[in-house]
Amino acid sequence: MSKNDAPANDSVTFAVSHPDPADFKRDGLRPFFEYRDLGIRAATAGKANAHVIRARPGEPSHGGWHRHALDFQMVYVLKGWVKFAYEGVGEVLLQAGSCVHQPPGIRHVEIAHSDDLEMLEITLPADFPTEGAEAPAGD
Repeated sequence: MSKNDAPANDSVTFAVSHPDPADFKRDGLRPFFEYRDLGIRAATAGKANAHVIRARPGEPSHGGWHRHALDFQMVYVLKGWVKFAYEGVGEVLLQAGSCVHQPPGIRHVEIAHSDDLEMLEITLPADFPTEGAEAPAGD
């Protein structure tokens, strides 16, 4: 069992994850980011997820407007900056120390980010569908 794994069962278990640059994988939602699983998905049997997301230097964002079907999504910026646009809100610049709660189903798009961006994302549940969305009127 690796340091990020927990027994796969329906009960909630203990998990610990220590930093290791080799743990970042290019298997997440966006190809311009790398993701480090913190073991929460396995420890909660998929009820929640937490991962560190970091930018791939030199890779600009090229995602479109989208929405997620989930119960909870929170992003906390650890390093660098990222700019999003949100339906009904407009553009929001998040810098190190900034935190955003993205309400379920809100249309949003990532506009740009720094090469040194690192952020913590927590979601409920761990797995959820993402669908493309048209830009809100006026955006």
